[in-house]
Amino acid sequence: MTAVDPALRATRTTCPYCGVGCGVLATPDGNGGAAISGDPGHPANFGRLCSKGSALGETIGLESRLLYPMIRCSKGAMEQVAWTDALDHVAHRFRHIIAHDGPGAVAFYLSGQLLTEDYYVANKLMKGFIGSANVDTNSRLCMASSVAGHRRAFGADTVPGCYEDLDEADLLVLVGSNAAWCHPVLFQRMLANKQKRGARIVVIDPRRTDTAGDADLFLGLKPGTDTALFSGLLVHLADSGALDSSYIECHTSGFDDALARARNIAGSVAATALATGLSEPDVAAFFQIFANTPRVVTLYSQGVNQSAQGTDKVNAIINCHLATGRIGKPGASPFSLTGQPNAMGGREVGGLANQLAAHMAFTPPEIDRVRRFWKAPRIATHEGLKAVQMFEAIGRGEIKALWVIGTNPAVSLPDADAARAALKKLELFVISENVRSNDTVNAGAHVLLPAQAWGEKSGTVTNSERRISRQRAFLDPPGEAKADWWIVSEVAKRLGFGAAFDFKSAAEVFREHAALSAFENNGNRDFDIGALASLSDEAFDAMAPVLWPMRLGEVEPQQRFFADGGFFLNDRKARFIAPEIPALRTETTAGRPLRLNTGRIRDQWHTMTRSGISPRLGQHLPEPFVEVHPADATRFGVTDGGFARVVTDYGQCALRVAVSERQQRGMLFAPIHWSEATASAARVGALVAPFTDPYSGQPENKATPASIAPYEYVFRGFALSRVQLKLPDHVWWARVAVTGGYGYLLADNADLAGWQSWLRSVAGGDLAEYLDFGGGIYRAASFSDQRIETCLFVGPARDAGDWGVVKSLFAADSLSDDQRRMLLSGKSVDGLASGGPVVCACFGVGRATICDAIAAGARSAGEIGARLKAGTNCGSCIPEMKRLIGQTNVAGAEQRQLARAAN
Repeated sequence: MTAVDPALRATRTTCPYCGVGCGVLATPDGNGGAAISGDPGHPANFGRLCSKGSALGETIGLESRLLYPMIRCSKGAMEQVAWTDALDHVAHRFRHIIAHDGPGAVAFYLSGQLLTEDYYVANKLMKGFIGSANVDTNSRLCMASSVAGHRRAFGADTVPGCYEDLDEADLLVLVGSNAAWCHPVLFQRMLANKQKRGARIVVIDPRRTDTAGDADLFLGLKPGTDTALFSGLLVHLADSGALDSSYIECHTSGFDDALARARNIAGSVAATALATGLSEPDVAAFFQIFANTPRVVTLYSQGVNQSAQGTDKVNAIINCHLATGRIGKPGASPFSLTGQPNAMGGREVGGLANQLAAHMAFTPPEIDRVRRFWKAPRIATHEGLKAVQMFEAIGRGEIKALWVIGTNPAVSLPDADAARAALKKLELFVISENVRSNDTVNAGAHVLLPAQAWGEKSGTVTNSERRISRQRAFLDPPGEAKADWWIVSEVAKRLGFGAAFDFKSAAEVFREHAALSAFENNGNRDFDIGALASLSDEAFDAMAPVLWPMRLGEVEPQQRFFADGGFFLNDRKARFIAPEIPALRTETTAGRPLRLNTGRIRDQWHTMTRSGISPRLGQHLPEPFVEVHPADATRFGVTDGGFARVVTDYGQCALRVAVSERQQRGMLFAPIHWSEATASAARVGALVAPFTDPYSGQPENKATPASIAPYEYVFRGFALSRVQLKLPDHVWWARVAVTGGYGYLLADNADLAGWQSWLRSVAGGDLAEYLDFGGGIYRAASFSDQRIETCLFVGPARDAGDWGVVKSLFAADSLSDDQRRMLLSGKSVDGLASGGPVVCACFGVGRATICDAIAAGARSAGEIGARLKAGTNCGSCIPEMKRLIGQTNVAGAEQRQLARAAN
């Protein structure tokens, strides 16, 4: 595999979104953009991309980019400076704070979206030479419980299986994973197995997500009871003769204690049902399917990890695989679905505060080994502060300098308002970023350092199956943007550590990283890529995706671990872990009677810094919302499509209401993506309790006690503009990218005269207006060269105009006279309605268009795809299309029933 596909003149690179690690072909268009397609030669995706990956070409513009170093001046404004001045300033302030308060007073907060080389250099500087382990990452919010569970059971953070197991399993158990939305490329692989080989799928989740639509069995358990379910399963396996006694005897320890604890937690089918809120028949069915199917892959993600009991949940799952010997075998393993593109690479280099590089820990022999390899006399000798604890220490004034690289903690951390307030107390607050503004930057950064973005930087990433892939540059860096590894190295040199940080390229950093993995490693550590330590720059550039370990002298990488034992604890045996008796850290009260669950939606990513730039990705679910069960909606007086205020002990948000029977009673669900930059009152991280798992330090994002109450707005509407708008303070709004500019969905209780005055203050050019005070309607648009510059449509809830129609007119380079005359009606010239909210983001197919196809006779997702192409790329919209078909069938049946009754 070459770095450039000669037939297409496309650069082979890797998607920067989730941990699937899909290969991408990127072809620059000569105008700063690029055509994007899946790489058919990459073993992670074989050419398939999800909606987000397909839209990458829409996210590489420069409009929001940070292009030059900036320092906050004495008057409070940010001023552009030379790189040398910015680097000198950062190094000087770090040196001063360390000298005065010690190395524990400084910290780095990194990102799972960094390349491995960036991660490696940052960890080397902080842990090896500054002498503090206060370097953590947003992966702490993502997969830390999996890391802790792996280390407790296996002695190392080892993923035993690989993606091929998804093709070869006869049972796929998804726990706390909405893979249909969050890992759609892998989920389509699972569905292909189901279709071709008859594999069964079990989905375990408090929410009936789109993933459950294809399940043979759905277990909608109570939140926080995963440990009880898998403890009950372990008991059933023991009592039904389904254990692999030979594997347990030869390769494990601690089984008796783990089984005794499991009996205490859930000693029977009935006890398991009681503990989890499931029916006894469903529990029994799951236990029987698992016991009778040798090839089982259990895939778990944030629903397991993001919990104050996440590590115990992970180990309860692993216990069942160890007890049956279903680990490291084709089609049989526990499998952690990683959330971020390079969370695994970060873990390889010690990206978490409780790790050293190359999967080594803070034990005296391993500290000494890394010290000698790095020649680092100041190496940290104990673990640092994990993410939540790190920001608490900042709030207390114990950490005085923080360097944030490539992440947005003011939005993503739990109790996010407290995190944002803590940032304002720092003596030195440095951010390496590729955007000029986000919530963290706006929290008072002292120094901004422009970093290269995807498409410009070069290095490696590691995906969920341990596969290292190259991320290659196909665009020139704009302005003065630099690689993160270069920025950190330059500061290290100014701190006096030049000899250890004299890297000339990402390839040079990678070679050192690979060499450390093999240093004094005689097979007693899992992570070993020593065979890659001597790659030339040319070989690094052309490196094909490769699984680790790749040990020196080996021709082929090891595909799986632990089928024949060989664990990484001292006795080479795995440990069964007896979990604590599960209990949620927080209880509901009369004032907070519900539990708030948070998570992702299909077409957005994290805080939308990248995905929010894409017009097509903003069309599926453009507004922040809260999902509520119908019974709870009735109980608390909220209505579908209306607004509600969600309140916890930590903050509050105003969100659109989506009433859905797929939501469990007593639970709310709200997505995490919106920030202060993209919505007026939707920073869901500010609602989340800062409780963490005692072993992993990962926060509980799934069960914060909350209340909900209706909030009424008289007016609804939308605005479209070529530039970002500053809306009045009293307005509820959410911003979304649209073709040609920005769209704002609005709600308000102010009078129409105020809206008219506001629009006239922001709109230039030729202004056309329609005002109906009696009907409560105001519509206006300004034009320049026959193109809409700014428009505003405000009216009663159902009379604000057709958002889809007006967006299509706004996207046009020029309007005809008829279109211009019809614009303020909010209807199209030909009288046709818009296609409705987008269901298929890959091909821009709306709900109304799909419903029309169903009405015309399409009775399957395949038939809709044949007519409209919807669902034929990543497939993540197929569950929604199936629901629309089902709703149409139900509605048709009801109409036929009424007709028969009438006759």
